[in-house]
Amino acid sequence: MKTIIKNGIVLAVLMIQMASGVAQKKKEVFSEENYGISTTGTPVTIRFEKGKEHNHPLFAIWLADEKGNYLQTLFVSESIGKGVFKRATRKNGKWMEGEIQRPAALPYWTHQRNVINEFGNYNPTKKHPVVDGYTGATPMASFILHTRTGRPLKGKYKIMLELNQCWDWNEYWTNDKYPTDVEYKTSSQPALVYEVDIDTNHFKPQYDMKPIGHSHYSGADGSLDTDLSTITTALKIAKKITVTIN
Repeated sequence: MKTIIKNGIVLAVLMIQMASGVAQKKKEVFSEENYGISTTGTPVTIRFEKGKEHNHPLFAIWLADEKGNYLQTLFVSESIGKGVFKRATRKNGKWMEGEIQRPAALPYWTHQRNVINEFGNYNPTKKHPVVDGYTGATPMASFILHTRTGRPLKGKYKIMLELNQCWDWNEYWTNDKYPTDVEYKTSSQPALVYEVDIDTNHFKPQYDMKPIGHSHYSGADGSLDTDLSTITTALKIAKKITVTIN
């Protein structure tokens, strides 16, 4: 009897350990990145938890005034911020790095930034990039991004985020919806825009970002469409996005 009880206890312990191991495997791992740390502005931390439809999206995060007017970029994926993509062209049978414009990628941010390049659109280029302190490689999965504003925050602001994932078609945004629009085909479901309001006189421990609309499907303008009824899997790229003001 004692042997049976002892074996039962050992088996129970092993099952608990196995269950604990499974739980640990499921725990999300967040990479940590630092940008804008050389400034004397207010520290801002963005915590992005990837959703089940996450597949290497592009990002732009920026600061706006309380009315939504652009103030400064806090982070942008390097390929957009520099205008150079690692897979811009296929030469000799393999993908090669090169300069390329993707107006449909993050059009709300580019138009809010309002800097016209040498090609006549609003995307950063190799000749006119976003400053190094605020560009970096797109995080591969969930991440915690530490950055700073150019100046200390005082008053009411908005933290904005735009994300886009190529080739995520759905029943409404099909690959033949705009057959002659080359830029649309680089975007599929249009970029999503998230927002949160910040008041430095009434700080909260944490702010949850919420989607407020989508950008123009091919980046032809800087409009924001608040109708998200046609957006499906793109809303699952991010599971949760939070902002902390330190």
